[in-house]
This record gives sequence, C-alpha cells and structure tokens, in this order.
Amino acid sequence: MKNSANADTSLRRITNGPKFHWFGYYDKLQFDPSCRFVLGMEVDFEHRSPTENDVIKIGMVDLEDDDCWIELGETRAWCWQQGCMLQWRPGSNDEILWNDFDGDHFVCHIKNVNTGEERTFPHAIYTVSADGKTAVAPDFRRIQDMRPGYGYPGLPDPCVNELAPADSGIYRLNLETGDCEEIISIAQVVEIPNPNFELSDAKHYFNHLLFNTDGSRFIFLHRCRASQSGFHTRMMTAAPDGSDIRVVDDFGRTSHFIWRDTEHILAWSWHPSKEDKFYLYKDGTREVEVVGEDKMLANGHCTYLPDTEWVLNDTYPMGEHRTQSLYLYHVPTDRKIPLGDFPSPEPYQGEWRCDLHPRFSPDGKSVVIDSAHEGSGRQMYLIDVSELLVS
Repeated sequence: MKNSANADTSLRRITNGPKFHWFGYYDKLQFDPSCRFVLGMEVDFEHRSPTENDVIKIGMVDLEDDDCWIELGETRAWCWQQGCMLQWRPGSNDEILWNDFDGDHFVCHIKNVNTGEERTFPHAIYTVSADGKTAVAPDFRRIQDMRPGYGYPGLPDPCVNELAPADSGIYRLNLETGDCEEIISIAQVVEIPNPNFELSDAKHYFNHLLFNTDGSRFIFLHRCRASQSGFHTRMMTAAPDGSDIRVVDDFGRTSHFIWRDTEHILAWSWHPSKEDKFYLYKDGTREVEVVGEDKMLANGHCTYLPDTEWVLNDTYPMGEHRTQSLYLYHVPTDRKIPLGDFPSPEPYQGEWRCDLHPRFSPDGKSVVIDSAHEGSGRQMYLIDVSELLVS
C-alpha cells in the first residue's frame, strides 16, 4: 500500500488487531470534551451483513496512556456505516450513548464512563440536541427494509406493505425522563407537495437526522423509491417537537450535509445553478450558494471545524487504487490542504465498505478516521492538524 499520510501531517494508528475497530458516522461526538478519550467499536469479523445475534464491543481509546483500549459495553443493534450511534452526550464530560437490541425493541443506553452507572431508554436514538436532553430518531425497522446497511437487523417493519404509513416516522426521546413519542409521520410528510417529481407509487422512509448547533431545529432526509423515476431525496427541517416543517432542497439528490450554525446547512447536492456541488443552504429560504466550487469536487462526509472557517472532508474510493482522499478546505481563502490518500482494498465495497468518515476533536486540533489501507482490517487513525490551521 502507498504511504497514506501527507508530508505535513502525522498519522498514528490508535487501535490494533487482531480484532477490527471503527467508529462509523462523521457527525457524532467521538472525542470527550478533554480530547483525551476516543470512542470506538470492536468486532471480530468483516465483509458480511450483521445479524441480531452479532455482538460487538463498545470502548474508548486513552490517547494519553499508550492508546489503551478501555471496554465499556456491548450492542446487538449496529450497522457498518453508522455503527450503533455511539457518541458522547453533548454537554457531559463523562456520559456516552449508544443503541442496542433487547430482543423485543431497539433501545438506547446512557452510561457514565467513570462511575459505571447505566440507564436504558425504550427507543433507539439518532441525533442529540446541544444540551444533551433530547434525541430524535427514525424508524430503524423501516430503514433496514428500505436501505439495508443503515438500519438494524432483528425486527421486521410492521408497515412493510405500506407506501407512506402514518405509524412510522420520526420519534422524540426525552433523555431525562425516557418519554418517547412520534412527532412526524411518513404519511404527513408525503402530503407536502413535491413539484419536481411524480411519486404516486413511491415507497417512503426517513433517514439522516441532525440537530443544528443550538438544538432549535433538526434536519431529516425524506427518501423514497419510485418504480418509474427511481430514488429521490428531500432535505427538510423541523422544530424539536415536529412542528414548522420546511423543505430546504427538493431537487432530489441531497447527500451528506452538516449544519454550519443555527440556520445554514452545507450539503452535497444537485441544484440547477451549478449541478453537482457542495452548496450552503439557508434554512427556511430558497437562498443557496456554492462552496469550494473548484476545490471540493466530489461527494464526501463534510464537517466544519469549531471556528467554521475550515471544512473537513473526504472522498469515496476513486481511480485505479481506489483512493480515498482526506483534506481541509479553508472557506475564506478558497484553499485546500490535503491530509492524506488512503487506498481502500477491494473487499471493502457496498454495505461493508470502510469510509474514512473524518471526525475532529473539540479543540479542532486532531482528526480521527476509519481506514483499512494497511491491509489488516479497519482500524482507527489519529492525525494532528494543529499546525495546518493558519488562516
């Protein structure tokens, strides 16, 4: 394998075999507030779909103790791309959250990593508000039916034969009391006109939820498959109680996104102005502008570093060597800084691919990725970017 680290960065593997380690999605808090502990998952197989009987371990790496792996728990509700929604609880120094399967329901655990105290709530989560008190989630049974690899195995979709069910949708979980309720139904959203596509025979679901930076609104993707026109996506936002639903992008191709602040969203999508690009959308309006028009040329898992001037991003495998590129983009100066190229071995494709999914530390000085470029299975790698962040 070719050398993956850029000459100006340091690359450090922080997990080791024989078992495999990864974190999953790019929009979750992987680092604790002190930047010392890095969450991850451990599994002893690759290259097949998980079943409800496959147990994986939950743990964290101590970056200040020889990258020691500290086991914290386990789960049977997970997928290769997004794991089990493992994350630090926003606003907490010592609590983590992750999803699990108890045989009858998908649930969420909250655990204090210092005391060991653990609570279990009666619904899985997806994204958590900035104050750590509220979570929202889609119906993972529906996702597993519609997009295997993003839902969880173990429970069939009770609405599998319905195109737009009223009993499937988005759920809000109070992380203080455990109260849970459906706040948006699929049937409700399908009634919102879509002027760009004919979707009368489409089957619908929700995925990819994310609270904004102060918890006042959240994104969700309304996705569907139609027999004639294929796969379509609408990016929408709502208030935490499910009210005030807004259509942000209805041209059908929204992919990865991130909130820049309380009202602006960076997303890879298609727009008639510039076609396939990264765009900055203003929630509640039709305002949109291109970001990184000549630099950020391919879809990737984008996040803003804490100062919001820098975008951290990657690419999917490209070219003969199936290279995944990692980079920083400085918005004010239109400057792109490569962080490394990571070849993805052939077996890592489809549902069990190993995307880099870059995540940054709270101080913005470090980045962790998942990668299988060394040929010994997926592991987690730390990159120091502190000396590059000079405007």
